Amino acid sequence: MNLVNRISLSLGLAAAFVTANAQDTVRYTGTTLSNVDYHHGQLSPAVGVHSVQVFRANRQHPELADGFSWTYNHAPMIAHWNNTFYLEYLSDPVGEHIPPSQSLLHTSKDGYNWSKPVVVFPPVKVPDGWKKEGYPGVAKDLYAVMHQRMGFFTSKKNRLLVLAYYGIAMDQKDDPNDGKGMGRAVREIKKDGSFGPIYFIRYNKSWDKTKSQFPFYTTSKDKGFVEACNELLATPLMMQQWVEEADRDDPLIPLKKEAKAFSYYHLPDGRVVGLWKNALTSISKDNGKTWEYNPTRAPKFVNSNAKIWGQRTSDGKFATVYNPSEFRWPLAISVSQDGLNYNNLLLVNGEISPMRYGGNYKSYGPQYVRGMEEGNGVPPDGKLWLTYSMNKEDIWVSSVPVPVTDKVTTYPNEIFSQMTAGKELALWNTYSPKWAPVSISKMNDGTKALLLSDKDRYEYAKAERVIPSGKRLVAEITVIPQQNNKGQLDIEFLDSKGTPAIRLQFDSTANFTTKAGYRNRNVIQYKAGETYTIKIDLDTDKRFYNLDVNGKKMPGIFFAPVAEISRITFRTGDTRRFPDADTPTDPMHESLPKAGDAVENAAFFIKSLVTKGK
Repeated sequence: MNLVNRISLSLGLAAAFVTANAQDTVRYTGTTLSNVDYHHGQLSPAVGVHSVQVFRANRQHPELADGFSWTYNHAPMIAHWNNTFYLEYLSDPVGEHIPPSQSLLHTSKDGYNWSKPVVVFPPVKVPDGWKKEGYPGVAKDLYAVMHQRMGFFTSKKNRLLVLAYYGIAMDQKDDPNDGKGMGRAVREIKKDGSFGPIYFIRYNKSWDKTKSQFPFYTTSKDKGFVEACNELLATPLMMQQWVEEADRDDPLIPLKKEAKAFSYYHLPDGRVVGLWKNALTSISKDNGKTWEYNPTRAPKFVNSNAKIWGQRTSDGKFATVYNPSEFRWPLAISVSQDGLNYNNLLLVNGEISPMRYGGNYKSYGPQYVRGMEEGNGVPPDGKLWLTYSMNKEDIWVSSVPVPVTDKVTTYPNEIFSQMTAGKELALWNTYSPKWAPVSISKMNDGTKALLLSDKDRYEYAKAERVIPSGKRLVAEITVIPQQNNKGQLDIEFLDSKGTPAIRLQFDSTANFTTKAGYRNRNVIQYKAGETYTIKIDLDTDKRFYNLDVNGKKMPGIFFAPVAEISRITFRTGDTRRFPDADTPTDPMHESLPKAGDAVENAAFFIKSLVTKGK
């Protein structure tokens, strides 16, 4: 190659490089990264996140769960309509892609108290003798498998549709979202809470529609329902969510690429940002009819094969929520001013509860997060509401206050009985399982306090208060344990990365202890129903603290060094470190012992938390 040609080639490559790098795209411009050795990733929490368990799977006592004893529950979707939260997810008896399969629906007026689930799309039988194109075997006593990437659609005339997809998996390793299933079903949710009939809205062309259990939507005599379905089918951004399950040449799907779990939001200039698994992204200028480039990895975003969610928040900013690792923990949020450049990474949920029931393709962690799609409601509190599964087993929601921040500027001086009703936990981060709830409740004397209860042998209640970061701190905490022969309450002082330096504990043997290296040191014996005022004066530079419990004084040294204290945590169980990055995935273990049985309840009232810096 002569010199002129070499120069021309170099200039061409340089021009291509510049063009590629000038491409408008979502990118991460921050420096914070998560550490997968910790369930919380060593991320600072977004202040005021409340995480609530909507559904706790129970094989032993199905009457306490879904009534079916099914323990694979995954892919939740959420909407807010008619002053009500709606949450839909798919459910299988044991593991992913193993039929039968159905979709369940919960409702809530406040996002904290949820109804028991009802079946919104029931199991459907595959006709005996059915053959799946390109796959060996013949169906016999086989049921369809649900696999949907879209849950709700609100029409312009305010009709709420709920959808689900019936795929076919001939065995546990077959793929139900290969475009060779039955098709997508739809029904209407009425304002009185009832449901309209189930119809198919789109068949897979390999499916024999004459064998369908439900009629096609155009046969409905409800013209408004048919109009809402037609509106959905005519909206490219809605159709893009169907790509994995639709025919591979479906003309309604704008971008026919192997990009999964589509979510999107609009920029102020009208363009659309698309997001897919693995942090793939692209931009559309025509509401999803075409895309500027094939989905490519968003620069510096860390995300594997779990879902990523993006939306505009009520303050006009933007948020992406995802697992920032090659694993499905932690669950984190990043915020952008312009919808393209994301510059922080904060914790939403850093817990991994024990997987009580093994199953096919079950993964650890809070995963497959979804928020409220554009058009599917704006809750009046202005918060960012999210839903996800834990371990593909239990269903959770988290509410994130807007604006999203990890900082507070004043030290808490919180006497709960004196605080405005409904605002007591506005600056607290709570983790509230169904059997280990966190709440503001009345004590025996009728006054309010923060209550941590726990009757779950595998879970705990947790409440955490972010404080101004500092080296010196004085704190006074008032606690009333309701028993002294069971349960525990840990009180920890942590730095911004979640490293605890001091741990105080009400244990199950009536001892109040401090952690001193490997061992715990007894301070006092405590009694049920008595009030304990705990005063602590700490200094991170000296790694030293003075403790006073109802007048009993004791000095102590940090069991782990930290440079500052940024939060105080209350928790009704031990620190969890399983699973970790080396834990085998897809656990197929039997049920953990007595996984569906509650233990005797233990409860702790926290009357107040008063702090000041020094």
